[in-house]
Amino acid sequence: MLKVGLTGSIGTGKSTVSKIFKELGAYVIDADQIVHSLLKEESVKEKIREILGNVFDDKGEIDKKKVAEIIFNNPEKKKQLEALIHPLVFERIQEKIKNIEKKDPDAVVVVEVPLMIETGSYKNYDVVIVVYAPEEIQLKRLLNRGMEKEDALKRIKSQMPIDEKVKYADIVIENTGTLEELKKKVENVYRELKRRGR
Repeated sequence: MLKVGLTGSIGTGKSTVSKIFKELGAYVIDADQIVHSLLKEESVKEKIREILGNVFDDKGEIDKKKVAEIIFNNPEKKKQLEALIHPLVFERIQEKIKNIEKKDPDAVVVVEVPLMIETGSYKNYDVVIVVYAPEEIQLKRLLNRGMEKEDALKRIKSQMPIDEKVKYADIVIENTGTLEELKKKVENVYRELKRRGR
C-alpha cells in the first residue's frame, strides 16, 4: 500500500486533483469531508461552543461564516479550534486507511489535507504531493468563485505561502493551465505512484 499526502493552498486546485485521482482508481480520503461530519456530532459541537461561543444557526448547525469571522481575526481561538479538530481528523484518517489496507493491500491511498504541512502530518505519508499555482492565479480563482478581493487575500495570507509548501513536496503538480493539461499531469503522477506502490 502507498500512502500519499495531497495538499496545496486555497485556489490551487487540490480538490480537482483529488477528483482526478479518484477517477483514475485511487482511494481518496478528504479531510474536509471528515471535518464536515465531525461538526455534526453533538460532543464536538459542545466543545466548539466552549471555545467560540454561539456560532450556530437556527437549526443548531455550525454557521461556517461566523466561525470564519472569529478565527480569521483571533489567532488564539483559531489555535484552540485546531487543537480540538486536528487530532480527531487524524484519528479518522488512520481508521479509513486501515480499512482500505484490509480489503486492498496494493491500494494507492490519496489523503487530501489542506493543513498537512502546517500540522506536521505530512510526515505520515510515503509521498507528499503539493498542487501549485502562483498567488495571482489563486486570487483570480477565488474572485471567480464570487469571493470579495479583501476576503480572498485574507484567506491566502492566512495560509503558509505556497512557495514554502513546495519545499516539502516529493512531487509538485503545477496547475496553471487547462483542465486537460492538469488531467495529463495527474495521470502521469498516478502511473508513477502505482509503480512505487508495488
